[in-house]
Amino acid sequence: MPDPHKQPKENPYSEESCIPSAGENAAEAEEILTARIPDELNGARLDAILGVLFPDRSRSFWQNRMEEGHVTCDGASVTKAGKKGKAGQTLQVIIPQAEPAQILPEDIPLDILYEDEDLIVVNKPKGMVVHPAPGHYTGTLVNALMYHCRDSLSGINGVLRPGIVHRIDQNTTGSLVAAKNDAAHESLAAQFKEHSITRSYRAIVHGRLSEDSLLINEPVGRHPKDRKKMAVLNASQGTARRAVTHVRVLERFSAFTYVECVLETGRTHQIRVHMSHIGHPVLGDDVYGPKKCPFRLEGQTLHAMVLGFLHPGTEEYMEFTAPLPEYFTHLLQQLRSRSV
Repeated sequence: MPDPHKQPKENPYSEESCIPSAGENAAEAEEILTARIPDELNGARLDAILGVLFPDRSRSFWQNRMEEGHVTCDGASVTKAGKKGKAGQTLQVIIPQAEPAQILPEDIPLDILYEDEDLIVVNKPKGMVVHPAPGHYTGTLVNALMYHCRDSLSGINGVLRPGIVHRIDQNTTGSLVAAKNDAAHESLAAQFKEHSITRSYRAIVHGRLSEDSLLINEPVGRHPKDRKKMAVLNASQGTARRAVTHVRVLERFSAFTYVECVLETGRTHQIRVHMSHIGHPVLGDDVYGPKKCPFRLEGQTLHAMVLGFLHPGTEEYMEFTAPLPEYFTHLLQQLRSRSV
């Protein structure tokens, strides 16, 4: 029986990390959540109570479960979200298994850096989601790969993530490798797990870094209050995991700095969280930085430039460089000409 006060496990779909196989995260036929209403929530609406006890889901989610007849209070079915709860009562929610979405191939152009019978390396554009998820079942990299590779994609991660070994965020651009068969997938996944993959990013950050290079070694885990965000945490906190980023200054402007970030580990949003933690958030990142951006940007100015690994078949080291996107080079030109 799940503990309502225990924080959920860290989401394994990290921006830079390996994505576990579907078998490691396969959903049960249904999920059952049970919790006793604490004294401090006595008299509150049941949908609000569920939102407090299980903060990883929205209030509207709980209202929908009630309308479907999947919520009981002391064994009696509850269909009205406004019903008040009493301290000591037991709430139980049944969450049915979601119907799998049908993922279809789509003729979306790919910027291919390299391809052979085992793998494909692409330069992902800004705004493209890597794999299907709620709200994004079309227009993803997976949809494009399914069209381009046909049936030649590894099946380890199931129907929603064929070929996907790792990911980068929707508004992060750059190099990403996908596996065409299970043997290649397992080899690449093992290298990501061992942190032996070369991953070098380029970013423009707020402020002027005084040091030419620095090492950020701060544990990263799920934000204790906002489940959609990550944060630097104390190493003793449950979701905290070792996170190390090597930062090197490439160019300084009056109010911004162009940097290279090399990942020693790969945690969700690692670069964005680390740079924000030291007071230099990535330009355009409205999640970990200022809400207002002095330039017209869609998301963070972050680019996965270099990706290197041992080829699964030949075991030879291969390295690929994704050129900076046009918006990024244009922004650098602006900063140089205006001395911003």
